[in-house]
Amino acid sequence: MKFYIGSDHAGFERKQELITSLRSQSIELVDFGTNSLDSVDFPDYADLVCRALIQDPRMGQTSFGLLICGSGQGMNIRANKYPQIRAALCWNQETGALAREHNDANLLCLGARFVSREMAENILEAFKNASFAGGRHRNRVDKINSPL
Repeated sequence: MKFYIGSDHAGFERKQELITSLRSQSIELVDFGTNSLDSVDFPDYADLVCRALIQDPRMGQTSFGLLICGSGQGMNIRANKYPQIRAALCWNQETGALAREHNDANLLCLGARFVSREMAENILEAFKNASFAGGRHRNRVDKINSPL
């Protein structure tokens, strides 16, 4: 399994914590930054992660994205501008699992100001361990992917 990960300054510390957790599980990581608490523009980091994930032929199968900002909202909005990305803003384990099971999400967004380290780890674990249920959800995901 591989994660492309990025954050802004508000998500930096939570990103570092999750990197430590993922590395302890021997998960392959590509960290696009930011690398400090200095103020940055979150769309720049969302773009780096999304572009790399889109280029990965294993996207949504064994390769995923993880974006963290203060609320998670900004990263989620930016990531979902990419037609190939289905980003999910999750706040508990159930939403983390359902994002994959029902929406075939390929990128997880977290809000560092609203999700503790422990909860972030639990959400990420639920997201990682879930898989797309298919069935009636396939038609819905196809509608998400279709142009307006």
